[in-house]
Amino acid sequence: MTPAATQTRLPAPIASPGRRTLRSRAAMFAAVSMLAATLAGCAVFGGGAPAKVANGALVDSKGMSLYTFAKDADGKSACVAGCAKNWPPLMASASDRPAGGYTIITRDDGSLQWAYKGKPLYTWIKDVKPGDRTGDGWNKVWSLARP
Repeated sequence: MTPAATQTRLPAPIASPGRRTLRSRAAMFAAVSMLAATLAGCAVFGGGAPAKVANGALVDSKGMSLYTFAKDADGKSACVAGCAKNWPPLMASASDRPAGGYTIITRDDGSLQWAYKGKPLYTWIKDVKPGDRTGDGWNKVWSLARP
């Protein structure tokens, strides 16, 4: 046997983190930052925001107009029982998380409701298609929710 045949090959040395170039560190930081921002945005509302803006007003995921009630105060809903049947609250789930101007309040029955800038959000049963705004100004206490 020749000496070369008995020698074993050693694996190539592993680069240490200190050997990375500034350029590769910057690229890695940018990629990790983008991933973190994307995941944070998805986690905030269980995958989507509770509302979006359409024609200057907030609408739910189906495009139905959202409203606020003048009698609500301090992040508490005053619209219960029959009122809540006509003005269904925009419900939140236990996995939803507040972010930006959106918060979650606990209703008297223990259910969770979305609020925007401290004002609970509702739909209106007489709005039948996306874009309807028939509840705006109703009894001088209901208003379109606006960003």
